[in-house]
Amino acid sequence: MKSVYTILLLVMSNIFMTFAWYGHLKFKEFKWFGALPLVTVVLISWGMALFEYFFQVPANRIGFKENGGPFTLVELKVIQEVTTLVIFMLFTLLFFKNETFRINHFIGFIFLILAVYFIFKK
Repeated sequence: MKSVYTILLLVMSNIFMTFAWYGHLKFKEFKWFGALPLVTVVLISWGMALFEYFFQVPANRIGFKENGGPFTLVELKVIQEVTTLVIFMLFTLLFFKNETFRINHFIGFIFLILAVYFIFKK
């Protein structure tokens, strides 16, 4: 059950992270947001990223093997990176219609799946 909680928390964390890092690129379409100075945009993004930590830190604490969780540190990092890329691709395809998913992206995802396989192989 700790593995499920860990992965769900990492998904939530990555949703906030993706919006904090890349969401502001889409917000420029809103008239009020386009006029904000860069420092304000950074602070808004930082505020969103704060919520990332509310999910990321518990995920790592719950999931880490030395805290009674099911994952090693390397496994946690690989789960986080794969989750980040999946969330990022979904975000990109949903919110940035000018981006396309090409064959080289698909091939890259196959290699990521292989990486996960080899990282978790005992």
